[in-house]
Formats: sequence, structure tokens, C-alpha cells
Amino acid sequence: MTAGPNYMISRLDEIPAVPCPCGFARRAFGTDDNKLATVHLTDITEDARVHYHKHMTEIYVILEGEGEMELDGERLPVSPLTSIFIKPGCRHRAIGRMRILNIPIPAFDPDDEWFD
Repeated sequence: MTAGPNYMISRLDEIPAVPCPCGFARRAFGTDDNKLATVHLTDITEDARVHYHKHMTEIYVILEGEGEMELDGERLPVSPLTSIFIKPGCRHRAIGRMRILNIPIPAFDPDDEWFD
């Protein structure tokens, strides 16, 4: 990552992928001094487990592949360039193989992932 006093630049393809509940994520801008937002390039390789966040909003943008998003129990088809705004408290999961851009707001916090 390259950073200046008022900016950060990250190449998502150069960030090591880490396991996540739905596959693998490359997480950018997760620094101690940034609590505003992060960006994740996520490869969804398996159906995710239904979960929610108490504080985080997520914006998903489907880049590749097709499948469904389950949002509060409703399953909706998604394909490239579909975007989904997921508010705190919305139980959700991705279903199918796809690549997404995930923008958590505020910045991703692994302690804000809840399962029923």
C-alpha cells in the first residue's frame, strides 16, 4: 500500500487473500488509524452462512459470476454490476460462485460478525 498524509492507494491483486466465511478476501485500507471504510475483493467460493452486523453497513458490487443474495430471508438473483446496500441488522449471505467488491462502512471489524 502507498500512503500520503491525505490518501492511501492499494492494489487489491497484490494483497494476500485471507479466508472468510464465504471464500477468500483481499482487504485494503484496514489500518489502525482508518475507522471510516475498507474495500475487500472477495471470491465467493461456497455458499456463505447467514450472518449480520450490528454496526457495519456493507455495499456489495458483483464483478463476476452469478448467484443469489439472501437478504432477511428473501433470495434475489444477482449478476455482474448488481450492487446491494446491506444495512446493519440485515441477515444476509451470498449464494453461488462469484467475485465481489465489498465496501464495509465503518471499516471492517471482525468482531462485528454475528450468527443466529
